[in-house]
Amino acid sequence: MQVDRTSEWFVPKFGSKKFQISIGILFLPYTSIVTCFAALGAISGPLQLERVVAICVIYILALGIGAHLLDAIGGKTKPWGNLPKRKIGIMALGAVSIAFSVGIYFAFLDSPWLFPIGIIEGFFLFAYSLELFGGKFHNNISTVFSWGILPVFAGSAIQTNSITMETIIIATITALVTYALIKTSRQYKLLKRDNGDLHIIKKKERILKLITVGVVVSTIIFFIIKYYNLI
Repeated sequence: MQVDRTSEWFVPKFGSKKFQISIGILFLPYTSIVTCFAALGAISGPLQLERVVAICVIYILALGIGAHLLDAIGGKTKPWGNLPKRKIGIMALGAVSIAFSVGIYFAFLDSPWLFPIGIIEGFFLFAYSLELFGGKFHNNISTVFSWGILPVFAGSAIQTNSITMETIIIATITALVTYALIKTSRQYKLLKRDNGDLHIIKKKERILKLITVGVVVSTIIFFIIKYYNLI
């Protein structure tokens, strides 16, 4: 029976237990994927690099740090052990506050569509991570919507203050990728928890790695194409 998540593939196999938890709790592959989705939304329009960077920073702080830290202390399960709630909570809220401050700046500047997107993302950030409302929003649909679709819309909004057909097409693809990711991830987690077949566990692990690398590489290629006006 798996007692914690430090044995999972995205957790460093070196360093102290505290270091491993500190890195593992950020779920870096999943944070990278969602950040890439936001970047794809921003890259889909006329390219302003500072806005691509801004939306990436927003999602790294809000999801990578904020949401994952809140999930670690507010979720029903405690896969990373009993962490200091006050300290972790302050770090999470600090990261989220900075992220929303950046978003609000651009929303007031010339991207008002970030206001409704930010409000919805903020709702899911807390409702999902803290399992509010009896955990009703801690499910696949919420994950696909808040991780797979809204980041693309946010990226497009910060760049052009619009949701174009290209944005919708990209969001459809990222939603499907997110669904495949969470289905595989949960199967992997259950297999790890129940000491399942090692061959199947490794297969699921390879799929998760391929999805992560595929999203990151695809985003880089799309950025290069757009930056050099190759299409």
